[in-house]
Amino acid sequence: MKKTKLYDIHKNLNAKIVEFAGFEMPIQYSSIIQEHKAVRTSVGVFDVSHMGEILIKGQKALDFVQYITINDASKLFPGRVQYSAMCYEDGGIVDDLLIYKISEYEFMFVVNASNIEKDYQWMIQNNKFDVEIENLSDDYSLLAIQGPNSINVVQKLFNERIEIDYYYFTFKILFDSNVILSRTGYTGEIGFELYFQGDKELAEKIWNAVFDAGREYNIQPVGLGARDTLRLEMGYCLYGNDIDNTTNPIEAGLGWITKLNKPDFVGKSALISARENLSRKLVALVSEEKIFPRKGYQISAEGNSIGNVTSGTVSPTLEKAIALGYVKKEYSDIDTSLNISIRGKDYPAKVVRLPFIKK
Repeated sequence: MKKTKLYDIHKNLNAKIVEFAGFEMPIQYSSIIQEHKAVRTSVGVFDVSHMGEILIKGQKALDFVQYITINDASKLFPGRVQYSAMCYEDGGIVDDLLIYKISEYEFMFVVNASNIEKDYQWMIQNNKFDVEIENLSDDYSLLAIQGPNSINVVQKLFNERIEIDYYYFTFKILFDSNVILSRTGYTGEIGFELYFQGDKELAEKIWNAVFDAGREYNIQPVGLGARDTLRLEMGYCLYGNDIDNTTNPIEAGLGWITKLNKPDFVGKSALISARENLSRKLVALVSEEKIFPRKGYQISAEGNSIGNVTSGTVSPTLEKAIALGYVKKEYSDIDTSLNISIRGKDYPAKVVRLPFIKK
Protein backbone atom coordinates (compact mmCIF):
# COMPACT_ATOMS: atom_id res chain seq x y z
CA MET A 1 0.00 0.00 0.00
CA LYS A 2 1.42 3.39 -1.00
CA LYS A 3 1.48 6.45 1.24
CA THR A 4 1.70 10.10 0.29
CA LYS A 5 4.53 12.18 1.72
CA LEU A 6 1.99 13.72 4.13
CA TYR A 7 0.88 10.42 5.66
CA ASP A 8 2.51 11.15 9.03
CA ILE A 9 0.73 14.49 9.26
CA HIS A 10 -2.61 12.81 8.61
CA LYS A 11 -1.90 10.26 11.34
CA ASN A 12 -0.91 13.00 13.78
CA LEU A 13 -4.21 14.75 13.03
CA ASN A 14 -6.01 11.50 13.96
CA ALA A 15 -7.42 11.12 10.48
CA LYS A 16 -9.43 8.02 9.69
CA ILE A 17 -7.23 6.25 7.13
CA VAL A 18 -8.67 3.95 4.45
CA GLU A 19 -7.36 2.14 1.39
CA PHE A 20 -8.11 4.09 -1.77
CA ALA A 21 -6.66 3.41 -5.23
CA GLY A 22 -3.71 1.59 -3.71
CA PHE A 23 -2.95 4.36 -1.21
CA GLU A 24 -3.56 4.79 2.49
CA MET A 25 -5.58 7.99 2.42
CA PRO A 26 -7.48 10.13 4.96
CA ILE A 27 -11.24 9.76 4.51
CA GLN A 28 -12.04 12.21 7.32
CA TYR A 29 -10.45 14.12 10.20
CA SER A 30 -13.36 15.55 12.22
CA SER A 31 -16.56 14.66 10.36
CA ILE A 32 -17.52 14.59 6.70
CA ILE A 33 -20.29 17.16 7.25
CA GLN A 34 -18.03 19.54 9.19
CA GLU A 35 -15.30 19.31 6.57
CA HIS A 36 -17.82 19.71 3.75
CA LYS A 37 -19.22 22.88 5.32
CA ALA A 38 -15.74 24.26 5.95
CA VAL A 39 -15.10 24.16 2.19
CA ARG A 40 -18.51 25.63 1.32
CA THR A 41 -18.20 28.50 3.83
CA SER A 42 -14.47 29.22 4.24
CA VAL A 43 -11.54 27.01 3.17
CA GLY A 44 -10.28 23.44 3.36
CA VAL A 45 -7.18 21.58 2.21
CA PHE A 46 -7.04 18.17 0.54
CA ASP A 47 -3.97 16.00 0.14
CA VAL A 48 -4.61 14.57 -3.31
CA SER A 49 -1.03 13.48 -3.96
CA HIS A 50 -2.35 10.08 -5.02
CA MET A 51 -3.41 11.60 -8.35
CA GLY A 52 -1.21 10.85 -11.34
CA GLU A 53 1.00 13.22 -13.35
CA ILE A 54 2.19 12.08 -16.78
CA LEU A 55 4.43 14.31 -18.90
CA ILE A 56 4.32 14.35 -22.72
CA LYS A 57 7.18 15.99 -24.65
CA GLY A 58 8.11 16.19 -28.30
CA GLN A 59 7.74 18.02 -31.61
CA LYS A 60 4.42 16.25 -32.19
CA ALA A 61 3.17 16.43 -28.60
CA LEU A 62 0.03 18.32 -29.67
CA ASP A 63 -0.72 15.77 -32.41
CA PHE A 64 -0.46 12.99 -29.83
CA VAL A 65 -2.70 14.78 -27.30
CA GLN A 66 -5.26 15.48 -30.02
CA TYR A 67 -5.25 11.83 -31.09
CA ILE A 68 -5.60 10.29 -27.65
CA THR A 69 -8.12 12.71 -26.05
CA ILE A 70 -11.64 13.77 -26.99
CA ASN A 71 -11.49 17.54 -26.37
CA ASP A 72 -9.81 19.98 -28.74
CA ALA A 73 -6.30 20.47 -27.38
CA SER A 74 -5.44 22.85 -30.22
CA LYS A 75 -7.29 25.51 -28.21
CA LEU A 76 -4.69 25.26 -25.44
CA PHE A 77 -1.74 27.60 -24.94
CA PRO A 78 0.96 27.65 -22.25
CA GLY A 79 -0.69 28.38 -18.91
CA ARG A 80 -4.07 26.93 -19.90
CA VAL A 81 -5.79 23.83 -18.47
CA GLN A 82 -8.44 21.69 -20.19
CA TYR A 83 -10.83 19.03 -18.91
CA SER A 84 -10.87 16.05 -21.24
CA ALA A 85 -11.01 12.26 -21.43
CA MET A 86 -9.42 9.34 -23.23
CA CYS A 87 -11.62 6.71 -24.86
CA TYR A 88 -11.21 3.20 -26.19
CA GLU A 89 -12.04 2.44 -29.82
CA ASP A 90 -15.55 1.37 -28.75
CA GLY A 91 -16.18 4.74 -27.03
CA GLY A 92 -15.77 3.44 -23.48
CA ILE A 93 -13.89 5.82 -21.20
CA VAL A 94 -10.27 5.03 -20.32
CA ASP A 95 -10.16 7.96 -17.89
CA ASP A 96 -11.19 11.57 -17.44
CA LEU A 97 -8.31 13.95 -16.86
CA LEU A 98 -6.89 17.46 -16.86
CA ILE A 99 -4.45 18.59 -19.55
CA TYR A 100 -1.91 21.29 -18.65
CA LYS A 101 -0.09 22.90 -21.56
CA ILE A 102 3.37 23.60 -20.13
CA SER A 103 5.03 24.88 -23.31
CA GLU A 104 4.69 24.51 -27.07
CA TYR A 105 5.97 20.93 -27.06
CA GLU A 106 5.13 19.86 -23.51
CA PHE A 107 1.91 18.79 -21.81
CA MET A 108 1.07 17.31 -18.43
CA PHE A 109 -1.87 14.93 -17.93
CA VAL A 110 -3.35 14.76 -14.43
CA VAL A 111 -5.15 11.42 -14.16
CA ASN A 112 -7.11 9.48 -11.57
CA ALA A 113 -5.08 7.57 -8.99
CA SER A 114 -6.72 4.21 -9.71
CA ASN A 115 -5.91 4.55 -13.42
CA ILE A 116 -2.30 5.73 -13.43
CA GLU A 117 -0.63 2.58 -14.74
CA LYS A 118 -3.50 1.73 -17.09
CA ASP A 119 -3.47 5.26 -18.55
CA TYR A 120 0.31 5.25 -18.91
CA GLN A 121 0.26 1.93 -20.79
CA TRP A 122 -2.64 3.10 -22.99
CA MET A 123 -0.69 6.21 -23.93
CA ILE A 124 2.41 4.16 -24.77
CA GLN A 125 0.32 1.78 -26.91
CA ASN A 126 -1.05 4.71 -28.91
CA ASN A 127 2.21 6.63 -29.25
CA LYS A 128 2.58 6.75 -33.02
CA PHE A 129 4.03 10.27 -32.87
CA ASP A 130 7.39 9.44 -31.27
CA VAL A 131 6.75 11.60 -28.22
CA GLU A 132 8.37 11.11 -24.83
CA ILE A 133 5.90 9.88 -22.19
CA GLU A 134 7.08 10.00 -18.60
CA ASN A 135 5.11 8.88 -15.54
CA LEU A 136 6.11 11.30 -12.74
CA SER A 137 3.25 10.41 -10.40
CA ASP A 138 5.49 9.19 -7.57
CA ASP A 139 7.56 12.38 -7.71
CA TYR A 140 4.72 14.87 -7.32
CA SER A 141 2.76 15.96 -4.28
CA LEU A 142 -0.54 17.77 -4.81
CA LEU A 143 -2.54 19.94 -2.43
CA ALA A 144 -5.99 21.32 -3.27
CA ILE A 145 -6.97 24.49 -1.39
CA GLN A 146 -10.71 24.94 -1.85
CA GLY A 147 -13.39 27.35 -0.65
CA PRO A 148 -14.42 31.03 -0.71
CA ASN A 149 -11.35 32.05 1.33
CA SER A 150 -8.87 29.98 -0.71
CA ILE A 151 -7.79 33.09 -2.64
CA ASN A 152 -6.90 34.84 0.63
CA VAL A 153 -4.90 31.83 1.82
CA VAL A 154 -2.96 31.54 -1.44
CA GLN A 155 -2.18 35.26 -1.49
CA LYS A 156 -0.82 35.07 2.07
CA LEU A 157 1.15 31.94 1.20
CA PHE A 158 2.98 33.67 -1.66
CA ASN A 159 2.81 37.14 -0.11
CA GLU A 160 1.51 38.68 -3.33
CA ARG A 161 -1.69 39.37 -5.22
CA ILE A 162 -2.78 36.27 -7.12
CA GLU A 163 -4.80 36.68 -10.32
CA ILE A 164 -5.45 33.36 -12.04
CA ASP A 165 -8.58 32.78 -14.09
CA TYR A 166 -10.54 29.54 -13.92
CA TYR A 167 -8.68 26.71 -15.68
CA TYR A 168 -5.38 28.54 -15.88
CA PHE A 169 -2.07 27.95 -14.11
CA THR A 170 1.26 29.63 -13.46
CA PHE A 171 4.69 28.78 -12.05
CA LYS A 172 5.78 29.99 -8.62
CA ILE A 173 8.67 29.51 -6.19
CA LEU A 174 7.98 28.27 -2.66
CA PHE A 175 10.78 27.33 -0.25
CA ASP A 176 13.23 27.56 -3.19
CA SER A 177 11.20 24.92 -5.05
CA ASN A 178 9.30 25.18 -8.31
CA VAL A 179 5.53 24.98 -7.81
CA ILE A 180 2.68 24.84 -10.29
CA LEU A 181 -0.21 26.95 -8.97
CA SER A 182 -3.44 26.25 -10.82
CA ARG A 183 -7.09 27.16 -10.41
CA THR A 184 -9.40 24.27 -11.25
CA GLY A 185 -11.10 22.34 -8.45
CA TYR A 186 -13.52 19.47 -7.82
CA THR A 187 -15.81 21.16 -5.29
CA GLY A 188 -17.66 23.93 -7.11
CA GLU A 189 -15.98 26.57 -4.96
CA ILE A 190 -13.12 28.81 -5.98
CA GLY A 191 -10.02 26.73 -5.46
CA PHE A 192 -6.33 26.33 -6.18
CA GLU A 193 -3.89 23.46 -6.57
CA LEU A 194 -0.21 23.26 -5.64
CA TYR A 195 1.87 20.72 -7.59
CA PHE A 196 5.45 20.25 -6.46
CA GLN A 197 8.26 17.72 -6.60
CA GLY A 198 10.31 17.08 -3.50
CA ASP A 199 10.83 14.97 -0.41
CA LYS A 200 8.70 14.42 2.68
CA GLU A 201 10.30 17.38 4.44
CA LEU A 202 9.30 19.80 1.67
CA ALA A 203 5.75 18.40 1.50
CA GLU A 204 5.29 18.85 5.26
CA LYS A 205 6.79 22.35 5.13
CA ILE A 206 4.36 23.42 2.39
CA TRP A 207 1.38 21.81 4.19
CA ASN A 208 2.26 23.69 7.39
CA ALA A 209 2.77 26.96 5.51
CA VAL A 210 -0.68 26.62 3.93
CA PHE A 211 -2.26 26.10 7.35
CA ASP A 212 -0.34 29.04 8.81
CA ALA A 213 -1.65 31.22 5.99
CA GLY A 214 -5.20 30.00 6.59
CA ARG A 215 -5.32 30.14 10.36
CA GLU A 216 -7.43 33.32 10.51
CA TYR A 217 -9.96 31.67 8.16
CA ASN A 218 -10.23 28.55 10.35
CA ILE A 219 -8.72 26.45 7.58
CA GLN A 220 -9.54 22.73 7.89
CA PRO A 221 -7.94 19.53 6.59
CA VAL A 222 -10.48 17.70 4.44
CA GLY A 223 -10.60 14.00 3.59
CA LEU A 224 -11.90 11.96 0.69
CA GLY A 225 -15.35 11.63 2.27
CA ALA A 226 -16.15 15.32 1.97
CA ARG A 227 -14.39 15.46 -1.39
CA ASP A 228 -17.03 13.02 -2.62
CA THR A 229 -20.05 14.88 -1.17
CA LEU A 230 -18.73 18.19 -2.50
CA ARG A 231 -18.20 16.90 -6.05
CA LEU A 232 -21.56 15.12 -6.02
CA GLU A 233 -23.44 18.31 -5.09
CA MET A 234 -21.96 19.77 -8.28
CA GLY A 235 -22.75 16.67 -10.35
CA TYR A 236 -19.09 16.03 -11.23
CA CYS A 237 -18.42 12.49 -12.46
CA LEU A 238 -16.24 10.08 -10.49
CA TYR A 239 -14.34 7.47 -12.47
CA GLY A 240 -15.30 3.98 -11.32
CA ASN A 241 -18.77 5.15 -10.32
CA ASP A 242 -20.38 7.39 -12.94
CA ILE A 243 -17.96 6.75 -15.80
CA ASP A 244 -15.77 3.79 -16.77
CA ASN A 245 -14.95 1.56 -19.74
CA THR A 246 -18.63 0.56 -20.07
CA THR A 247 -19.88 4.15 -20.42
CA ASN A 248 -19.29 6.70 -23.17
CA PRO A 249 -18.95 10.49 -22.77
CA ILE A 250 -22.17 11.23 -24.68
CA GLU A 251 -24.46 9.31 -22.33
CA ALA A 252 -22.44 10.53 -19.33
CA GLY A 253 -23.29 14.16 -20.08
CA LEU A 254 -19.77 14.91 -21.29
CA GLY A 255 -20.76 15.78 -24.83
CA TRP A 256 -19.51 19.31 -24.15
CA ILE A 257 -15.90 18.05 -24.04
CA THR A 258 -16.37 15.63 -26.96
CA LYS A 259 -15.29 17.48 -30.12
CA LEU A 260 -16.47 15.25 -32.94
CA ASN A 261 -15.53 17.83 -35.58
CA LYS A 262 -11.80 17.69 -34.84
CA PRO A 263 -9.42 15.39 -36.78
CA ASP A 264 -9.41 11.67 -36.11
CA PHE A 265 -8.96 10.54 -32.51
CA VAL A 266 -9.26 7.22 -30.70
CA GLY A 267 -12.95 6.32 -30.37
CA LYS A 268 -14.28 9.04 -32.69
CA SER A 269 -16.42 6.81 -34.94
CA ALA A 270 -17.91 4.99 -31.95
CA LEU A 271 -18.81 8.32 -30.31
CA ILE A 272 -20.46 9.59 -33.50
CA SER A 273 -22.56 6.43 -33.48
CA ALA A 274 -23.29 6.82 -29.75
CA ARG A 275 -24.61 10.33 -30.31
CA GLU A 276 -26.96 9.09 -33.02
CA ASN A 277 -28.12 6.02 -31.08
CA LEU A 278 -28.39 7.29 -27.51
CA SER A 279 -30.33 4.76 -25.42
CA ARG A 280 -29.57 5.92 -21.86
CA LYS A 281 -28.42 9.03 -20.03
CA LEU A 282 -26.81 9.92 -16.73
CA VAL A 283 -29.38 11.89 -14.74
CA ALA A 284 -29.48 13.74 -11.43
CA LEU A 285 -32.10 12.69 -8.88
CA VAL A 286 -33.39 14.36 -5.72
CA SER A 287 -35.63 12.67 -3.18
CA GLU A 288 -37.52 14.29 -0.30
CA GLU A 289 -37.54 10.94 1.51
CA LYS A 290 -35.16 10.22 4.39
CA ILE A 291 -33.01 7.79 2.45
CA PHE A 292 -29.33 7.34 1.62
CA PRO A 293 -29.06 6.34 -2.05
CA ARG A 294 -26.02 4.18 -2.76
CA LYS A 295 -24.21 2.93 -5.83
CA GLY A 296 -26.02 -0.02 -7.40
CA TYR A 297 -29.52 0.76 -6.11
CA GLN A 298 -32.18 0.19 -8.76
CA ILE A 299 -34.01 3.09 -10.40
CA SER A 300 -37.54 2.24 -11.56
CA ALA A 301 -40.56 3.77 -13.26
CA GLU A 302 -44.09 2.38 -13.54
CA GLY A 303 -42.95 -0.77 -11.78
CA ASN A 304 -40.13 -1.49 -14.22
CA SER A 305 -36.38 -1.25 -13.71
CA ILE A 306 -34.92 1.49 -15.94
CA GLY A 307 -31.41 1.91 -14.52
CA ASN A 308 -29.17 2.11 -11.48
CA VAL A 309 -27.68 4.66 -9.12
CA THR A 310 -23.97 5.28 -9.75
CA SER A 311 -23.30 7.80 -6.93
CA GLY A 312 -25.46 8.92 -4.04
CA THR A 313 -25.42 10.70 -0.69
CA VAL A 314 -27.40 12.99 1.58
CA SER A 315 -26.39 16.50 0.55
CA PRO A 316 -25.02 18.42 3.57
CA THR A 317 -26.08 21.67 1.87
CA LEU A 318 -29.60 20.69 0.76
CA GLU A 319 -30.17 18.14 3.55
CA LYS A 320 -31.84 15.95 0.93
CA ALA A 321 -30.99 12.68 -0.77
CA ILE A 322 -29.20 13.24 -4.10
CA ALA A 323 -27.95 10.75 -6.66
CA LEU A 324 -26.56 10.26 -10.15
CA GLY A 325 -27.60 7.28 -12.22
CA TYR A 326 -28.12 5.97 -15.73
CA VAL A 327 -31.70 5.60 -16.94
CA LYS A 328 -33.34 4.81 -20.26
CA LYS A 329 -33.36 7.94 -22.42
CA GLU A 330 -37.14 8.27 -22.43
CA TYR A 331 -37.11 8.75 -18.65
CA SER A 332 -34.34 11.37 -18.58
CA ASP A 333 -36.31 14.61 -18.97
CA ILE A 334 -36.14 17.19 -16.17
CA ASP A 335 -38.99 16.81 -13.62
CA THR A 336 -39.64 13.17 -14.54
CA SER A 337 -40.87 11.25 -11.47
CA LEU A 338 -38.95 8.03 -10.80
CA ASN A 339 -38.30 5.69 -7.87
CA ILE A 340 -35.15 4.55 -6.10
CA SER A 341 -35.50 1.01 -4.78
CA ILE A 342 -33.92 0.28 -1.38
CA ARG A 343 -34.26 -3.15 0.19
CA GLY A 344 -37.38 -3.94 -1.79
CA LYS A 345 -39.15 -0.63 -1.17
CA ASP A 346 -39.61 2.18 -3.70
CA TYR A 347 -38.92 5.78 -2.71
CA PRO A 348 -40.01 8.65 -5.00
CA ALA A 349 -37.35 10.82 -6.63
CA LYS A 350 -37.37 13.47 -9.35
CA VAL A 351 -34.99 14.17 -12.22
CA VAL A 352 -33.41 17.61 -11.75
CA ARG A 353 -30.98 19.83 -13.61
CA LEU A 354 -27.34 19.82 -12.53
CA PRO A 355 -25.67 21.09 -10.46
CA PHE A 356 -27.69 20.13 -7.39
CA ILE A 357 -26.60 23.37 -5.72
CA LYS A 358 -26.21 26.60 -7.68
CA LYS A 359 -22.88 28.36 -7.25
